[in-house]
Amino acid sequence: MTKKSILKDFTKYVSLNVLGMICLSCYVIADTFFIARAMGANGLAALNFSISVYSIVHGFGLMVGIGGATKYAILKNKGKHDEADSIFSHTVFLGLFFAAIFFIIGVFFTTPLAKMLGADSATLPLTKTYMETLLRFSPFFFINNILIAFTRNDNNPKLAMAAMVTGSFSNIVLDYVFMFPLDMGMFGAALATGLSLVLSICVLSLHFWTRNNQFSLRKCKIRIKKVINIVFLGSSAFINELSFAVALITFNLVILNIAGNIGVAAYGIVANIALIALSIFTGVAQGVQPLISKGYGSGDRFLVKQVLKYAVLLVFALSLVMYGITYFNSAVIVSAFNHEANDTLSILAVNGLKIYFIGFIFAGVNIITAAFFSAVTKAKVGLLISALRSCVIIIPMVIVLSAIIKMDGVWLSFVFTELIVCVLSVIFLYNRFRKYQHKGTV
Repeated sequence: MTKKSILKDFTKYVSLNVLGMICLSCYVIADTFFIARAMGANGLAALNFSISVYSIVHGFGLMVGIGGATKYAILKNKGKHDEADSIFSHTVFLGLFFAAIFFIIGVFFTTPLAKMLGADSATLPLTKTYMETLLRFSPFFFINNILIAFTRNDNNPKLAMAAMVTGSFSNIVLDYVFMFPLDMGMFGAALATGLSLVLSICVLSLHFWTRNNQFSLRKCKIRIKKVINIVFLGSSAFINELSFAVALITFNLVILNIAGNIGVAAYGIVANIALIALSIFTGVAQGVQPLISKGYGSGDRFLVKQVLKYAVLLVFALSLVMYGITYFNSAVIVSAFNHEANDTLSILAVNGLKIYFIGFIFAGVNIITAAFFSAVTKAKVGLLISALRSCVIIIPMVIVLSAIIKMDGVWLSFVFTELIVCVLSVIFLYNRFRKYQHKGTV
């Protein structure tokens, strides 16, 4: 492929996936906005306790969907269509297995889970209601993630994007209807999210009726080796989401001791705005995955290198733009979620946005690097990068820095973690491409 044709495909896949992931992030942003308006700081704190569970469920969904779709794309480009179909069947089985576990947690264990995440007497009823409703929609989370990933890898990124846009806008509309005219509170917010997933799946199901559809369910014996391979290839995507959840849980518990529920509400604003940035980077990573897997499967080293180069340059440029927008508009952004005009909440959140978002200058490179290694079946490196971001570095970092400089330490822990991991990511990429030159392989 020429640079021009690679750039054309890169632009198509990445733009559609970034738009789609921004729309997915609007699920949480819409909930945050309407809950802040309807229930104030306690509602925001309750949502923030719940969002970590949302991220974990979404992370498992991404792991299953992207892991299966990556293996599917590699097999398809090698002409092994029967094996590719078998991977789709295994992916659906694995997704429903995990969904059943989360559904059971949602029915029986939400109260102890909410308390474990930090909910107190003021926020426990709200947290329990949101989590309980959300977890009962677990099967739809998994089916949606699987169909999005496979539809994208089956040369139909436009339909995948259309499904994500449909889900996002329906969530916004349903959030408003359920929470204000119908006055359904936290239950309404979670119900809106669940029903929007159903609508997204309806759009994705159209792919099965197109002539270009190349995957389908088929009866086959479940092979543990294939299941492990799917999990392995999707592990970095899972850990990326887990990093957000683990950081959220850790930060919530640390902030509770420093600034109480108001501090947690402030972090809720920062974390949910940060979710947009993470969604953009994840969209770039998901957009380049089919192209990198295609290049790897066909042995096209030039395609792999060019796509990675474009991706790294794009996320670095986007991170600078996002930081500029956030820094100069932090007060305006926070005011949209501070309906009670709480001065303490405003000061904490504005300062948090200005410090926390520095970390995204490095986070984008880390997310792309982890996705790259998974796309070329070197999932161990991708998993290592994601694990370093999610818990190995950030947890001790936030505990130490918050003990020294309180809330500023909380915000800075994210920045220093991403900087350290970024240095390691660059080293991993350098060593990988040096091997390319010696071995001549992808």
